[in-house]
Amino acid sequence: MKRISAAVALTAAGALVISGCAAGGGDDTGDDSGLVEGSSITAAWNQAFYSMNGNTSFGNATANNNINYLVLDGFNYYNNTPELVENESFGSYELVSEDPLTVTYTINEGMKWSDGTAIDAADMMLYWAAESRALDTPDFDPDEFTDPDTGEFTDAFPTDVVYFDSGATPTSGLGLVTQTPEIGEDGRSVTITYDQPFVDWELTFVTMGEMLPAHIVAKKALGIEDGDEAKQALLDAIENDDAAALAPISQFWNSGFNFTSMPDDPDLVVASGPYMISDYEADQFVTLTANPEYAGDNSANIEEITIRFIPDPLAAVQALENGEVDIIQPQATADITTALEGIDGITVDTSLGGTYEHVDLQFDQGKNPENIFSNPLVREAFMKVIPRQEIVDTLIKPIIGDDAILRDSQLFVPGAEGYDEAAESNTSADYAEVDIEGAKALLAESGITDTSVCILYASNNPRRVNEFALIQASAAEAGFNVTDCGSEEWGGLLGTPGAYDASLFGWQSTSLGVTNSLPTFETGGINNLNFYSSPEVDEIISQLNVEFDEQKKIDLQVEMDRLLWEDFYGVTIFQFPEVTAISDRVTNVDSSIIAPTVFWNAWDWEVTDAGTEE
Repeated sequence: MKRISAAVALTAAGALVISGCAAGGGDDTGDDSGLVEGSSITAAWNQAFYSMNGNTSFGNATANNNINYLVLDGFNYYNNTPELVENESFGSYELVSEDPLTVTYTINEGMKWSDGTAIDAADMMLYWAAESRALDTPDFDPDEFTDPDTGEFTDAFPTDVVYFDSGATPTSGLGLVTQTPEIGEDGRSVTITYDQPFVDWELTFVTMGEMLPAHIVAKKALGIEDGDEAKQALLDAIENDDAAALAPISQFWNSGFNFTSMPDDPDLVVASGPYMISDYEADQFVTLTANPEYAGDNSANIEEITIRFIPDPLAAVQALENGEVDIIQPQATADITTALEGIDGITVDTSLGGTYEHVDLQFDQGKNPENIFSNPLVREAFMKVIPRQEIVDTLIKPIIGDDAILRDSQLFVPGAEGYDEAAESNTSADYAEVDIEGAKALLAESGITDTSVCILYASNNPRRVNEFALIQASAAEAGFNVTDCGSEEWGGLLGTPGAYDASLFGWQSTSLGVTNSLPTFETGGINNLNFYSSPEVDEIISQLNVEFDEQKKIDLQVEMDRLLWEDFYGVTIFQFPEVTAISDRVTNVDSSIIAPTVFWNAWDWEVTDAGTEE
């Protein structure tokens, strides 16, 4: 199993996933025109799908969650306003008590997985066990069982250990629910009680794209053929804290739903959402077909959606022009916007999106034998040579003009409340321009003899290739030897000990919750890919978890942002320009700033008369 994660703060902060608005309304209800048999469209994305479990450190990536969002149902989701929508056709949740914080979740009667099995409390109990890690073997560290070349867990990973790779910590989210939930008499509800208040409780439990089928996990992990028996065995294991049964359950949950082509076993694509995976050609495309067992409001209008994987943005534009795809959202470049201007029969929207580019430095377990960035003087020196403004001027301004500005905060988006205050109080201005002489002096003072810095980035992404080249040239002037750790499999290598020294990628927001970006910086958090640890930052995070006052939340984040820059965490560079291009063949495509962006209402998409074959 590989290691991964990633995303961006929106109004305050957002859940982060690795990232690789259109015209229309913002209606959050399903269209009532109904399924059109035989209808199909094709969309494009820049990275291939590889896991139906987006809650592991391996699978938490936009490339996966775009698809998981459509195949796994849940209690709520964000529309493109953006605002949180309760998915009442799936189930309901009730705040039973504020002290202690207690919430009851109930799945509606008649909800089924695509194989006909009822969706019920067993599925929610597995979700709790995985996302709380309350039943994990104490003090187990998986890092020593991770292959630095692939990011996968090795065959030496112990089989008797209970370890759910969800990155949950005891200070936030379901990590605060250490008491086993109570199952309701109806078998479709669970009540969870938090150990302490948690401000974003509404975002912690089974949002769309997250909950996996408990009966499938138990069947595969425990060797039980009957689905009902398998579910009961899983419930018994959880309620009895049976490590012997939970160990294989956790390991299957971690890696059993990872695949890079259509699996031979149909159990691995059992779905609860409006669509299900029906075909997958490795590195080429995934096809989603309307789920016949789906009973919710967000039922599909188009019977078949194929998502093609096209890493090269110009190739995606060409595919749109040729009529091979109907929707693209490629990484924007000047060449892309120019190419789109010459295509008839499409709608194009260009704006700032919810993703930001950044460089992270590995505080520990880097590739350099001297663990170069464990030294704060070297971290500061390297931040001084990253040509942030040149990257913006060269690669981003040609797309969106003067709206392309440096992003000067780790936590706030430019224009959001708190951003200006954070930018003024942190030290980001020290890195607005390259300072070669300052970097040389710091490097000399550090005593480091091996100045090699291997940067991980997406080698098949033209803009990242250009960014790497600019950083490499600038750093060389100060005496750094920047080497190339670029890989098409970069996502699986993020967070892998010994694989690289710095990383260049984008964080994309999946929510507006103030706490959901914090695991990027929290010691041991799922998105903490660079082994950063600060007692002061951890303390602020613990305060944010329980703070409900809006101004106090902003004040705490401003202080945390200052500490991150003073710790030389790394640099933010720019907010992504976002380009969405839509063929006239399809309508109701309304992209959102929050992941899954263009896919958020795919069930509303319709094929137009322009796409009807004669």
